[in-house]
Amino acid sequence: MDPVLLRSFVAVARTLSFTRAAAGLDLRQSTVSQHVRRLEEAVGRTLLLRDTHSVTLTPDGETMLEYAVAILDTADRALAHFRGVQVRGRLRFGVSEDLVLTRVPTILADFRRRHPGVDVELTVGLSETLEAALDRNELDLLFAKRSPGRTGGTPVWPDRFVWVASPGFRLAEGPVPLVTYPPPALSRAAAIAALEAVGRPWRLACTSGSLSGLRAAALAGLGVVAHAETLVPPGLVPVAGLPPLGSFEFTLQTGRRTLSTPAEALATAITTAFG
Repeated sequence: MDPVLLRSFVAVARTLSFTRAAAGLDLRQSTVSQHVRRLEEAVGRTLLLRDTHSVTLTPDGETMLEYAVAILDTADRALAHFRGVQVRGRLRFGVSEDLVLTRVPTILADFRRRHPGVDVELTVGLSETLEAALDRNELDLLFAKRSPGRTGGTPVWPDRFVWVASPGFRLAEGPVPLVTYPPPALSRAAAIAALEAVGRPWRLACTSGSLSGLRAAALAGLGVVAHAETLVPPGLVPVAGLPPLGSFEFTLQTGRRTLSTPAEALATAITTAFG
């Protein structure tokens, strides 16, 4: 169980992309592919299924991911202990609503195990609301969509909004029923702007401040949701026949020129996991 091979495998398993994994590890894509192949040979199982368009984990790959994360976490904590690395302090961390159902909870759990001396204060909300809190110095680190026209921050990955709904949903004549966050949500603004740009009437079918509320309304067939393409909630599928939506970036932002030690440690953990 060579840690080098495990790190490459975990990076690919988490991003489902050899290209993004290689960039995050600062390696060539061919090197990452070789690492995964050597790991598969070592365990005698196929861990990833890949073609020219996608990468997916096999059942054995899912199991290996759990072991690999545990092995690497133990190794990192051992090194931190013997090197005397002690990160302490308070960290006010903001994360956008659509990210809390991703790997963020796992990353935070790993972070707290590695840095028990850090007191994490988590705030979940809409990206623009959290950006305002960051500007008021109420947050130390923010992981969210970056608002149009806003500069700064460290890009984590590019994304775009897409229309999604329940599998059986069909657009009827009349205004498009929107299932959306309240203002000032970026996805809401993008949906309304796209529809009005082509003269398509719309109506509010559901407004909810939580992703679980939006998903429930959409699964009930109440309307369509504008959502980040890479984070589409389970059970929802793309909807055709509507105007394209804008692109954006998920970024790490800080209100200060230099990150505090706890914020820097968490930022590193996030960029490694999502890189």
